[in-house]
Amino acid sequence: MPGAIVLVVILLGFPIVVGLSTAALAGVIGHFLNKDAEIRHEGSELLETNI
Repeated sequence: MPGAIVLVVILLGFPIVVGLSTAALAGVIGHFLNKDAEIRHEGSELLETNI
């Protein structure tokens, strides 16, 4: 019986863990892409229009 409870907890927690890790990965990739864009377009007058 304890094995069944552990299995149910794992199956319920798995989508949450996958969703959070995917969100974290997207945040890290977005951060590095934003820094790359800032470096590549440094000095452009269009940067002043960004909010």
